[in-house]
Amino acid sequence: MPTVQLTQSFINANLTCPCDKRVEYCDKEIPGLYVLVSPASQGRGTFYLRYKDTTSKTCHQRIGKTGEISLADARKEAKKLKAEIALGANPAAEAKAQKEVPTLASFFKEQYLPHAKSHKRSWKRDEELYRLRIDAAFGTLRLNQLSRQKVQVFHAGLANSGLSKATADHHIKVLRRALNLAVSWGQIEKNPISGIELFHANNQMENYMTEEELQRLLTVLRNDDNRTVCNIAMFLLSTGCRLNEALQAEWRQVDRANRVWRILAINSKSKRMRSVPLNDSALHVLDQLDTEGEFDHLFINRQTRLPYTTIMKVWARLRTKADLKHLRIHDLRHAFASLLVSAGESLFSVQVILGHSDPKVTQRYSHLSSKAMQSAASMASVLVPRQSVAAAKV
Repeated sequence: MPTVQLTQSFINANLTCPCDKRVEYCDKEIPGLYVLVSPASQGRGTFYLRYKDTTSKTCHQRIGKTGEISLADARKEAKKLKAEIALGANPAAEAKAQKEVPTLASFFKEQYLPHAKSHKRSWKRDEELYRLRIDAAFGTLRLNQLSRQKVQVFHAGLANSGLSKATADHHIKVLRRALNLAVSWGQIEKNPISGIELFHANNQMENYMTEEELQRLLTVLRNDDNRTVCNIAMFLLSTGCRLNEALQAEWRQVDRANRVWRILAINSKSKRMRSVPLNDSALHVLDQLDTEGEFDHLFINRQTRLPYTTIMKVWARLRTKADLKHLRIHDLRHAFASLLVSAGESLFSVQVILGHSDPKVTQRYSHLSSKAMQSAASMASVLVPRQSVAAAKV
């Protein structure tokens, strides 16, 4: 352990290890600062600071390699570390704690997902977004190595790659939610990506069918051979429910006498039980089903004898057959709402029937309500001249 007057020229030319063991060249100017040279790294070394912690245990804090940091900078860093240590800091312990922070991959798979499975109905979507893109970008990084800049570049890259801005935002929301959980569990002190600005793209899309388009669709739904999927689509049109609500519907939830279908809170997006009125069309769909008394669920795939989990492939064929390739399955819910509003129902009634927890969501149909009010006003304007003429004759 030779003590030398370290100079930059000494470091550049004399970092040798004459034996098979490592050699420490200790600095005379800064006690505790030394350069470690190993037999495998002749001519190169690493700056360290030797110090004692609060328990008098000897610790070594790495400062940097001689090829990456100058002697002057190493001395400055050593002085800074010694000042922090004098105030009670322990760099080695802090570095060890940093290394014990889990990687994003291990935290997400071993801690976040088990928690999400019992608290989020959409946990499968979180898992999908992580598996497809987030893992490759950040999975090997420790939670404290994630930075706002790295994630913002990732966020912009998703949008530039062709993904919708809304989908790009969903990736950031999953990351932020996972890191918030890590903070609450004491894994990290703060969320490194809090405050990242999202795109907040307005992706609301409602495809309202004309009367002629609706008739084309109804013709297909009444005559296609896949009766179960057609009945599902007719049920959506007749009740305004969401697809998953229909696919999870059970006979015990149907009250024919009172013409009500009660959607359980566990199946409702709002997490509240709601009652959906069954009109004549909805009751007619129920009469067409042959599952009552044999199965718990309304809509059963006869090939698997299990409830449907998706109908998208068949729906794509049906809408193409009706020459409505743009029509999404969710647009049947919008079609039901538009029929209600056009018939003069208030937006409040539509909100209750559709199960919107926020009236702002129902406001998307306000322009239809305006048309209905304009039609009523036009009818009134026709009556006014007639009444005026009648009054004049009197």
